[in-house]
Amino acid sequence: MRAKDHSKAVDEYILNLPQASRSKFEELRKLLKEVAPSAIENLKWGKPILETETILFAFSCHKAHLNFVPTRQALEPFKNQLRPYVLGQDSIQFPLNQPLPVDLIREIAEYRRVAVEEHGAKWRN
Repeated sequence: MRAKDHSKAVDEYILNLPQASRSKFEELRKLLKEVAPSAIENLKWGKPILETETILFAFSCHKAHLNFVPTRQALEPFKNQLRPYVLGQDSIQFPLNQPLPVDLIREIAEYRRVAVEEHGAKWRN
């Protein structure tokens, strides 16, 4: 059974962001939705997610950065390209005062989408 689309909850999340952060967050949201157009948007842990059979990625906005969470397995192949960024166990921080690395985000998101849709990867393997 597919999850219900809660895009309106994500819209509300965006309305609660500081005005200066919204456009950058919306840029990330739009990019991720382009990579996974059939994914359902929802909130989990108070953060926006996109999911199909499992969570594809989570993303959120913080005081000085955007957080993109595609899982550790999806980050591993890109570790050299990710050196300039702060990494968490499953996440990347993109400073709000710098342009988003759109091509890199797209590559990582595509990698994660394919891993889930074609290879059955789960949120936590």
